[in-house]
Amino acid sequence: MQNGGKREGAGRKQGSINKVKLELRDAARAYTQAALETLVEIMNDHEAPHAARISAANSLLDRGHGKPTQSLDVDHTANISNLMVQWVKSNGNGEPA
Repeated sequence: MQNGGKREGAGRKQGSINKVKLELRDAARAYTQAALETLVEIMNDHEAPHAARISAANSLLDRGHGKPTQSLDVDHTANISNLMVQWVKSNGNGEPA
């Protein structure tokens, strides 16, 4: 007989939603249409602050089309050994010693 410890296959599967989160998600989804309508109202309200209108428009775009992917430009032409020499010669503030 085992005396505790990790057992294969025991417990809730990683990434699965617990009962409370599942109930909360389902309750929130009941208000999806009303939330979308509110966002549209704010976006179209010309008396609302610009920040609120932009935020509402972005939220609608993100939900309708997904968030845009973030691009990252990397310059990988530098020689790593030169970078290491520069780093070692620096006095801690990025300037040559």
